[in-house]
Amino acid sequence: MTRLSRRAIRTALVGVLLAGLLATSGRAAGNRSFLAGLKHHTTLASTVPANGDQNPYAVVVSPVTRGRLVKNHVLVSNFNNAGNLQGLGTTLVEIDPATGSLRLFASVPQHLPGCPGGVGLTTAMTILAGGWVVAGSLPSRDGTTATKGAGCLLVFDADGRLADVWTDPRIDGPWGNMAAIDRGDSATLFVSNTGFGVGAPPAQGDAAPVRRATVLRVDLAIPRDARPKLQNITVVADGFGEAPDRGVFIVGPTGIALGAGGAIYVSDALGNRIVRIPDALTRTTSAGTGTEITRSGLLERPLALATAPNGNLLVTNALNGQVVEIDPEAKRQIAAQWIDVDRAQQPPGSGDLFGLAVRPQGDGFYYVEDDVNTLVLAH
Repeated sequence: MTRLSRRAIRTALVGVLLAGLLATSGRAAGNRSFLAGLKHHTTLASTVPANGDQNPYAVVVSPVTRGRLVKNHVLVSNFNNAGNLQGLGTTLVEIDPATGSLRLFASVPQHLPGCPGGVGLTTAMTILAGGWVVAGSLPSRDGTTATKGAGCLLVFDADGRLADVWTDPRIDGPWGNMAAIDRGDSATLFVSNTGFGVGAPPAQGDAAPVRRATVLRVDLAIPRDARPKLQNITVVADGFGEAPDRGVFIVGPTGIALGAGGAIYVSDALGNRIVRIPDALTRTTSAGTGTEITRSGLLERPLALATAPNGNLLVTNALNGQVVEIDPEAKRQIAAQWIDVDRAQQPPGSGDLFGLAVRPQGDGFYYVEDDVNTLVLAH
């Protein structure tokens, strides 16, 4: 695939805006910024398949070569259809980061039986070591939350064939990027849900938050040579704000990352903060909204979360084109970097960033820019 010509201009702007890197007391404490070592942003590929789906959301690196999956290739979900209507995207694409080649990995019917409301593939996705792909759906019929359905979790095999559909009263709008622990014969997934009680967006202004968003622990058994089985679902956190939005469909807790001691970190978008949920691996009751790690500062509606090789958290902003680095132990924001500087949005890059995945080599991270439907490497 050819690279976008406008990218050369934007790369130059990134160089200028790298002055946005912020050195703070985190370095003084001996925690060197991961972002400080990243100087380049290279567009790898378009994320648009033949059916025209748009708005790339989830970004996951395959841990295995099996079936159509290739180790270290990147899987991306599309949330919008070819008409750019949100909550109607039905495709997963696989990208070879070395060559920029794209191929369709999976496609499902818009009106999929068994998935309440149909299909609109979200940021919720993971790839298990056995080659099973689990992806979330938060669907719509008209591109708004006025017609949204509860959605489901979809299970694909390594060849991209739909293997199972999981629904449950506790699943309503599986939205945020998954954190996963894979043990081979079992796995634990964490996913946020942002659909409970959310209706149509208001004609004007912002909707009042509904404080019903949850984070689920989903426990799986994985029989040998058989598809994963849903064993148990536990609400480990609840009470987060969620709200319909005319521009971005829905706003709610999006990022989830694993922490030490069985904890997880969650990005509370409407609260403009990162929180910690203790004992998420073992708890049997909800921790509510957990313990606040950091808020505001460099955060501008935090979305996807990932763990950098130095143990810090990386979080994308929804309201500008920055990624922020956080030391979760010191509870400090230690750096920020402009990774999307499209001046068509104000501030630059606002509304463009969603999925995020650290490269297995530990020397950078992949992210998507939904304004131009591309996968990009920061390195």
